[in-house]
Amino acid sequence: MADKSTSFSIKNWSQDDQPREKLRDKGKTALSDAELIAILIGSGNRDESAVALCKRIFASVDHNLNALGKRSIAQLMEFKGIGEAKAISIVAALELGRRRRLEDAMQLDKVSSSRSVNNVMQHIIGDLPHEEFWILYLNNSNKIIQKKQLSKGGITGTLVDVRLVLKNALEVGATGLILCHNHPSGTLKPSQADKDITKKLKVAAQSLDISVLDHLIITENAYYSFADENML
Repeated sequence: MADKSTSFSIKNWSQDDQPREKLRDKGKTALSDAELIAILIGSGNRDESAVALCKRIFASVDHNLNALGKRSIAQLMEFKGIGEAKAISIVAALELGRRRRLEDAMQLDKVSSSRSVNNVMQHIIGDLPHEEFWILYLNNSNKIIQKKQLSKGGITGTLVDVRLVLKNALEVGATGLILCHNHPSGTLKPSQADKDITKKLKVAAQSLDISVLDHLIITENAYYSFADENML
């Protein structure tokens, strides 16, 4: 009799249940999220297959890949059958997916509205657990010359150095700026500090014939535009 501890290894499953072979024979789009992750971890535990285990993991985050991507190694290891190596593989795979979305977003380099800015930046900062402040540097055709993280801080806020913003604007030849930062709390209401830094950057940039075109507050599910709300 086969050792039960190895009976749920992918190589011991029936042909129809093997996600590696399914990907090879039917293509990657034929696999569920759980099956794709099951390929990474290779085996489940003594009581369930890798696919069954991964389905249970996905169920714990309401089958949401973005939510799964926020799980830490320690949190993943709480599931029976997920050791450190498997947890690291899952975290690494989801981080690669996040970076791929980031590269795809960077292809959208023409700004035509606040929505287009959100499309670029939401994948970068929308679901972060901490606050980050970014600047989009635009040329006179409203094409993005550069995206630059200016500061990174805790959920209580970030510090913005106006001199660094304008120094970089001159170096890249920008004529327009769009400010972006996230609110991990999920609130879209701008704080007084948000309003103050917007005004401070706008006044300072005007002296160099550089326009502050918008300031977006971005959360996981929505955004607030200073320009759309006539706050500039």
